[in-house]
Amino acid sequence: MKLEVLPVGAVPAEVTVHIQERIVQIFPNLTCHIADAKLPIPEKAFDKGRGQYSSTLILSEVQRYAAKRNLSCLLGVVDADIFVSGLNFVFGEAACPGKAALISLWRLRPEFYDEPSSMEVFLERAVKESVHEVGHTLGLGHCPRSLCVMHFSNSILDTDRKQSGFCDRCGAEVALRLLHPDWR
Repeated sequence: MKLEVLPVGAVPAEVTVHIQERIVQIFPNLTCHIADAKLPIPEKAFDKGRGQYSSTLILSEVQRYAAKRNLSCLLGVVDADIFVSGLNFVFGEAACPGKAALISLWRLRPEFYDEPSSMEVFLERAVKESVHEVGHTLGLGHCPRSLCVMHFSNSILDTDRKQSGFCDRCGAEVALRLLHPDWR
C-alpha cells in the first residue's frame, strides 16, 4: 500500500516529515511519502458561527485529490480547529473504509491546554492521530482497549493514554488487510 501525507494549508514541514517517518515504522508493508503539493483550506469549510472548519468538507477535498492521483491512501494534515456535526471538535476524520483521512494539529499542542510547550508531546500526538485515522481507512472501527491507537479519543487525555501502535487484535487486522489489498 502506498500512502501520501498531504499538507492542507500551512503545516510545518517537520511535522509532516515526522509523521511520514513514524508511519512506516508502525505499518508493515507500507510505503509513505510526503505529497509534492499542498491543498489550500477550502474557504467554504469555515463555519463563522462556530469559528471552526468542517472536517467533512476538508476531507472531501482530500478525497478528490486522492482520486485524481489514484492513491491507495492519502492523509491530509491541517493546522485548523475542525468539527463534525454533533461534536464540539474532532482530532480527525476518515473514510471508513476508504482512501482518505484528515487530522488536525490544532488541539494537539500542549499550549492549547495551557501546558508548557513540548515538541515531543505534540509530535507524538500527531502520530497517534495519524495512525488512528489511517486505521479507519483500512476499515478498522474504534477499539475498546484504551491503550490501542484505535481507541476513540474523547479528549486529549485519551490520546495521551493510548499507544501509537495497535493492540494485537487490531494489528492482526491491519497486517491482513495490507497483505490482501483487494479486501475492499
